[in-house]
Amino acid sequence: MGGSTRSQLSAGILLFRRQAGGIEVLLAHPGGPYWSRQQFESWSVPKGIAEPDEALDAVAAREFSEETGFGLSAVAADPEVPPLDLGEVTLKSGKVIRAWAVEGDLDPALAHSNEIEIAWPPRSGRTIVIPEVDRVEWFGVEEARRRAHPAQAAFVDRLAAALET
Repeated sequence: MGGSTRSQLSAGILLFRRQAGGIEVLLAHPGGPYWSRQQFESWSVPKGIAEPDEALDAVAAREFSEETGFGLSAVAADPEVPPLDLGEVTLKSGKVIRAWAVEGDLDPALAHSNEIEIAWPPRSGRTIVIPEVDRVEWFGVEEARRRAHPAQAAFVDRLAAALET
């Protein structure tokens, strides 16, 4: 799990927990006015952009913390268990996302994200400050597939397949 020289490479963590009805995954909803009404195909693995030569596993852990307010080791069921590599997906934009799954738990009501500044309205020259993630929620596998960005739904499928074995 090392760095990469590819531009627009992001890394993230798909937190999961085992429930009586099966596994649930934690997805993040992007903050800001553009995303406020979008509920399907918009949720994401908590993730962020890697700097050149930055270790991707470190990026994933940092971004999870920034977007949820929880340190990964604090919510992991067993911090000694290595994360499960879920591979990469490529978005239509060409951006590549690498993700790992970690079993753990957290209370979404206690989650809080870092804030970012965006231009709003677009091309207006004005800016607003928004939470990068406005909320996180637990979803069962089927609902997670509906909620997740289409390319990132593959991470949910890969996790479900890995846990079936």
